[in-house]
Amino acid sequence: MIDPPPKIRLTTTTRLVLDLFLATDPDDPLWGYRVTEETGLGPGTVYPFLERLEKAGWITGSWEAGVPEGRPRRRLYTLSGTGRQEYAALRRGRTSLWSWSPRRAGR
Repeated sequence: MIDPPPKIRLTTTTRLVLDLFLATDPDDPLWGYRVTEETGLGPGTVYPFLERLEKAGWITGSWEAGVPEGRPRRRLYTLSGTGRQEYAALRRGRTSLWSWSPRRAGR
């Protein structure tokens, strides 16, 4: 049986990581350690989150070509079209929640 893709919630981690993807040139893919450095999040948060995003189809990952000298190969990630759309939808949903007030609701 195939597991359904994980549900991604709009958390601080989600915003930090996906905002970084949006701010990064697609020709300059991200890797886990770079995400930890640029977001300030720890590896115990970043690596499992990148795995969840990849399983959900929000990012695509591939191994770096060749064998670099002096370090392990990197798993490189780029934001997918699905990820871009889903993140925009999450942000729109959150914005509508933030903008709700009793006066606007007809009170």
